[in-house]
Amino acid sequence: MKSLFKTSFSIYYMDVLLLLVRILVAFYMFSHGIPKMEKLFSGDPIQFADPLGIGMTASLVLVVFAEVFCSVLILIGFGTRLAVIPLIITMCVAAFLAHSGDAFAEKEASLLYMLIYIILFITGSGKFSVDKALSRRLYR
Repeated sequence: MKSLFKTSFSIYYMDVLLLLVRILVAFYMFSHGIPKMEKLFSGDPIQFADPLGIGMTASLVLVVFAEVFCSVLILIGFGTRLAVIPLIITMCVAAFLAHSGDAFAEKEASLLYMLIYIILFITGSGKFSVDKALSRRLYR
């Protein structure tokens, strides 16, 4: 019973948890990004939200960059803190601009993704990542 209220944790378990979070959030985001990437490369006229006023094509390119390319970086743990910045911005735009007039339920997924990306920005990628392997070589 005492272990349920214990506040300390093992660093190893935290690294495993960060690995699982990175893998899961990357694959979940792929389910949003891949269809957008297909839309971008389909050759059809682009119809996409433009909440920043930079054009539909530019908006779609930025979202595909964040949701696909940056998710790949997060998946392997390479430049994780930098890779989450475009995703945090994308989720802010989705929640507060693109879905500003919608009910909370429409914003909820964007806000949850944003929270996960903020946590990854603070914690980094953990021990099981390319970042860790590179840091070992750089700081020998």
